[in-house]
Amino acid sequence: MQTRTLGNTGLATSAIGFGGIPIIRLGRDEAAALLRHAVDRGITFFDTANRYMDSEEKMGLAFAGIRDKVVIATKTGMRGAKEAMEELELSLTRLQTDYIDLYQPHQVSNPEEFAALMGPGGAMDALRKAQEQGKIRHIGITSHSLEMARKLVATGLFATIQFPYNIVETEAAAELFPEALAQGMGILVMKPFAGGMLDDGDLALRFLRRQSDLLVLAGCDTAEQVDQAVDVFSGEAVWTEADEAKTEAYRQELGSRFCRRCEYCQPCPQGVRITYAMMYRVVAKRMSPAKAVNFAGATMETVRECVDCGECATRCPYNLPIPEMLQEYLALYDSHRQEAQ
Repeated sequence: MQTRTLGNTGLATSAIGFGGIPIIRLGRDEAAALLRHAVDRGITFFDTANRYMDSEEKMGLAFAGIRDKVVIATKTGMRGAKEAMEELELSLTRLQTDYIDLYQPHQVSNPEEFAALMGPGGAMDALRKAQEQGKIRHIGITSHSLEMARKLVATGLFATIQFPYNIVETEAAAELFPEALAQGMGILVMKPFAGGMLDDGDLALRFLRRQSDLLVLAGCDTAEQVDQAVDVFSGEAVWTEADEAKTEAYRQELGSRFCRRCEYCQPCPQGVRITYAMMYRVVAKRMSPAKAVNFAGATMETVRECVDCGECATRCPYNLPIPEMLQEYLALYDSHRQEAQ
């Protein structure tokens, strides 16, 4: 297993980390067994968040008795001191630990949120005090906005930056990553599979394996996925012309206007299955019209309930015009439905 030292933190970790969202789909014992398998295969970094349903609790169960063998990162979405401390204490309880290795204000994507975080009564005051108390070892930050992420890095206030980076989202490599490295920050890569839109996991991981300064967080819910990730980051950084051609095909297919399945837009007040409906264009490309209609019909029919309230768009960290896109995909679905009749 390749290893990384996370910036100036001194934290030595595996080069591949475990992203904690997918285990919410597993039962407690099944998730704990998978997490233990990841440890057995050499993964030492585990990333989760207070809001990832029962992900923290499952990690707490899995790491009982082996806390010293893993590095745990978790997050708060709160900007106020009181609320952030409440989430921190809840995370400590769920994780069955008395300290968090890396604690991150999550999804800070505009100046207003940063001002609230840093201002009087803001979360950073509370997190610094928690750090002095030994409840937090290091404070990092996450964002989905490239412009904001660069501003966060420039402050010099954070030990790490977590940002999306993958075959189709490469903008961070030009300036954000070099700027973070110059500050001595660790770089955590989220969305290595573009929210599940890259269906060739081996290719997606090998693309990232070539860069030695990144700690890649791969979301896994099976032992096979864990093994694949470990194998890629244990071997050589192989990359071929055929690989490059396939990555370019993904870029052409997905472009920049696609859903990453983070699900921050959910739930819809009208019951629209937003996340899965937003995948219809890609699903339709990979299937015949009849199969696409059969596969996604129940989901696409919920789009008819959309009242264009715009609430989902305000929650999207990628600023996607979700109602507009849903109507585009519904029109595509209807045309496929007619073809299939």
